[in-house]
Order: sequence, then structure tokens, then C-alpha cells
Amino acid sequence: MISDLTLLAPWQRVQLARHKERPHTTDYIRLLCEDFFELHGDRRYGDDRAIVAGLASIDGCALMLIGHEKGRDLCEMQERNYGMAHPEGYRKALRLLQQAERLHIPVVTLIDTPGAFPGLEDEQRGIAQAIAENLQVMSHLRMPIVSIIIGEGGSGGALALAVADRVLMMEHAIYTVAAPEAAASILWRDKAHVASAAAAMKITAPELLQLGLIDDIIEEPAGGAHQDQRAAAAAVKKALFTHLAALSQLSLDMLVERRNQRYRAVGAFDEGA
Repeated sequence: MISDLTLLAPWQRVQLARHKERPHTTDYIRLLCEDFFELHGDRRYGDDRAIVAGLASIDGCALMLIGHEKGRDLCEMQERNYGMAHPEGYRKALRLLQQAERLHIPVVTLIDTPGAFPGLEDEQRGIAQAIAENLQVMSHLRMPIVSIIIGEGGSGGALALAVADRVLMMEHAIYTVAAPEAAASILWRDKAHVASAAAAMKITAPELLQLGLIDDIIEEPAGGAHQDQRAAAAAVKKALFTHLAALSQLSLDMLVERRNQRYRAVGAFDEGA
């Protein structure tokens, strides 16, 4: 049972999703995995510390775990670029997605990023292509994929790890095409309208579940996941295995077909409008 989701305004959820003590990918790895062997590099340019990825074992289940990592203190946040991945981060993820398919193990992605990094050098190194390649490969990957939005799910930087059979959200996470601050600047020419933008954009877990863009909401401890990281991790583990068990009943052909149909069906329009 989800706690009362009507008490917090969308902008309050944005602030919870960004809380500095909120558990990150490395925290979930520490709390969930008996073993985790981190893998590095995209074999083209270098390694990106904004993406943590490797082989994991949870309750004896082998899987490929890939996630954004923002870092904790200032030094680590700078090293990890505040969770905003470069092209090599998404290419590292791509390499390991393909490795998971060869090893016949499911993929779990943990999403927590304001978005892909928009720097000039990133554009020169092909960040748009790197994201597009991930979308294409994930849409046809012949293994189950479960994506969990644990904090911020920002724009294409989040979507590059979220083409999945099941998309889950933590209760106070957000998933959005643009930051509320950016939307307020575009629509109202004034960041003072950020709360209105957050409400208009439908970026919270309950709203996205109602729209059919996500599959489940993972309940957080009272006050948010940062109040009890172990309880939050336990809830993630329970939801993860529930959905992996359901996906394991499908053939790989059916899995890929349903995944493709899922994303082809996103969106709605009224011809009479």
C-alpha cells in the first residue's frame, strides 16, 4: 500500500527527489548486493564516473546493474559530474547491455540524473548518437529489463537507461522531459513560476502511473527514502523481484514484442481537437 500521495505538491516532490541524503546507486548496491564487480570504460574514449555499472548478485540472482551516480561530498560530485553522464558513460552502459544479452542475465537500471551533460565537448563526442544507440539497443535487447527511477529522471539522460519492460518509480521520485526551472523559464520567462511548472508537467509517480508511463510505485519510508535507506532498499528489492518473476514467464520473442508495442503506444491525441 502506497502512503498518502496527496499530501505533497509536485514541487515538494522535486525537492525530495533531489535531497542530498537520498540514497544513490552506490547506496543501493551496498545495501542490496552480495557481490558487485564494477566494470569500466566504453572501449572507445574512456570511463565515465557518472555511470556505475557491473555484474551484481542479489539473493543469488545474477544480473547486470547500471545506474547514475551523483556523488556525496563536493569532491565526489565533481568527479561524477553530479550524475550527468558524458557520451562514454552511455557507451559504457551500451557495452554492458550487450554483454548482459550474451551472458543471458537480466538488466536492472537505476536512474537518478538531472540529464545528460550538455557540454560542447560532449556534443563533439556524439552524446546524441550515444543516447540514440542505447534507445535502439534496449528496445530490442533479448533479456528482461527493469528500470527504477530512484531520484531525478531527467530528459534524454534518463530515457537512455529507461527503455524497459517495467519502469518503476520511487514514491517521491520525478520523471520529466525538462527540469521545472527550465520549463518555467520557457513558458513564463520567470523561474519564480517553478512550482506551477512542476504541477503542470505531470512529473510525479502517481501522475505518471495514471498516464500509463510507469508500471509501479515503490513506497518510501515516512519522510522519504533518505530517512531510512535500508527500508527503501528492501522495498526496491521486493518490487524488483516481483517484476522480474513476472517477466521470466514470457518468451524472449514475446518480451521484445511487448516492449516495442509499449513504446509505440506512448502518447494520446484527439483527432477532433
